[in-house]
Amino acid sequence: MIIMKRCCGLALIVFASAAHADPVRLMGYSDAAFQDTYTNAVIGPFNQKGGAQMQFVGATTSASMLGQLRTQKGDPQLDVVIMDTTTAAIACAEGLVEPVTETLVPVLKELDPQARKAGGECGPGVTFDHLVIVYDGKLVTPAPASLAVLSDKRWSGKISLSAPPNIQGLALTAILAHAETGDWKNADAAFRKLKELAPSVQTFDPQPDSYTQILNGTLAFGTGWNARAQLNHDRSNGRLDVMLPSEGTVFQINTINVVKGSRNREAAFAFMNYALGAEAQQAFTEKSFYAPTNQHAVIGAAVAARTALAPENITRVIPLDWSEMIKLRDAWNQRWRREVISAGNR
Repeated sequence: MIIMKRCCGLALIVFASAAHADPVRLMGYSDAAFQDTYTNAVIGPFNQKGGAQMQFVGATTSASMLGQLRTQKGDPQLDVVIMDTTTAAIACAEGLVEPVTETLVPVLKELDPQARKAGGECGPGVTFDHLVIVYDGKLVTPAPASLAVLSDKRWSGKISLSAPPNIQGLALTAILAHAETGDWKNADAAFRKLKELAPSVQTFDPQPDSYTQILNGTLAFGTGWNARAQLNHDRSNGRLDVMLPSEGTVFQINTINVVKGSRNREAAFAFMNYALGAEAQQAFTEKSFYAPTNQHAVIGAAVAARTALAPENITRVIPLDWSEMIKLRDAWNQRWRREVISAGNR
């Protein structure tokens, strides 16, 4: 429970100790780069404060999280969910997650305006990231700089593109559209490019992910997110390398949401407040390369330079509005299935 107390003219947040019959369940991404790091950097320190105990529940994609929320709507088994901003907007519109206010979560006032806007009236942004192309640094030389490298026939059958409903596919489409026309919403040329590339794609649903398949020699290239890519780069001693395409990138926001009907509502909001605070944001960024959404988080220069908020990376971001992307999402999903994936299966 969050208790507000006054001391020396300041409002202080106190996490009241309370016994829970079952742990407070947070659903997030199940890959080790996220789950292990988030558990160690954020959940562990929160649990050490006493009171409610958080438990991480893994899911592969935001789309699968949305499916679970829908299935459990009448009897929620989850309390907090971290998911991408487009999927979270659907969950908010369907009443699957709760609206958030500064009364419930006082730390909201410390967030970057983009993070506060991302969740609308529901979950605010908890991490910033951007799309990259990951590749086998031992196999691919010289280091590529453009998406044009994917059309090189040397790599036919060694490429993965994560297709929608994974938002990597939506982001890649927007980048190609912007490169061709200057308007990310005008996607006809992008779909022509994707259709041409499709026969060279080994999979549109890499399992467990592109990073793993590159490191085991199955793939040479794949779409990915910068934070996971940077972490895998370090863990593989540089074998997995990272390309920020000259065509640009897309800024991506993960949001944190309290599930409507949560059995541990007060504890869930207490955790949200902690997870968005400067201490937790700094700890997670330093270990994971996700950029913080709390403006008071102080990040070391070496790590900050490898996050989505690095000045060099920001200059490559195309002006995509995710609220507009939500309107295009279903139509683009259908075009991927009809025009792109079908071309790759011939």
